[in-house]
Amino acid sequence: MDLDAGFDAQLDRAGVGFDERDAALLRAIDDHGSLNAAANALGRSYSRSQRRVVELEGAFGSLVARKRGGAGGGGSTLTEAARDLLAAFDRLRAEFTGVAEAEETVLEGAVVERDGELATVETAAGIVRAIVPATAHDVRLAVRADAVTLHTPGATPETATSARNRFRGAVVAIEDGDGLARVALDIGTDAELTALVTRASIDTLALAPGDDAVASFKATATRAVPADQSVLEEQPES
Repeated sequence: MDLDAGFDAQLDRAGVGFDERDAALLRAIDDHGSLNAAANALGRSYSRSQRRVVELEGAFGSLVARKRGGAGGGGSTLTEAARDLLAAFDRLRAEFTGVAEAEETVLEGAVVERDGELATVETAAGIVRAIVPATAHDVRLAVRADAVTLHTPGATPETATSARNRFRGAVVAIEDGDGLARVALDIGTDAELTALVTRASIDTLALAPGDDAVASFKATATRAVPADQSVLEEQPES
């Protein structure tokens, strides 16, 4: 089992995820007064949009109140449940964005091998693959919390071609927010590795302080700067 934190903000219920595209669809229905007009405004298929609304309503309850045509014309409006869902999604997205931008794990190391833009860096935690500037040797690596995936120790290893870095450690702390949780993992360095996952994912994995877990993150999600330059001077592109 694994928990991938590299996600766009998403609310889950009954196996259905409500994400940014779904929020845009509901807001377009609210703005345009009908599902058909909303789909046209978003450049989406009406039939697929209708099926998606039905799927969402199966998990989250009634979201769109439909009125058939007549003297006053037909149309669709959002229910209170839909507005509550949008508000909850906005809170989750704000929390996710704020934490993801602020939380980084910084590891220091030295380049021991290069393969084009990718380099192998030896750190106190072990070998890390990362994108490293061509002239850098001693570097600082920054790993964003939202780029870290957590696995159970017995999860199937990634293939070599995925270029993922993997570290096993003990969970030091779990800090819950409204919809997200920060998980700090001791990987044998002064800096704990931080992952950002949903609270629902924590429950699914049954993760608690003291448990062992495996953290992985892509080489392409690992920024490196020369050791004499602060990683905070280069902000990741959104």
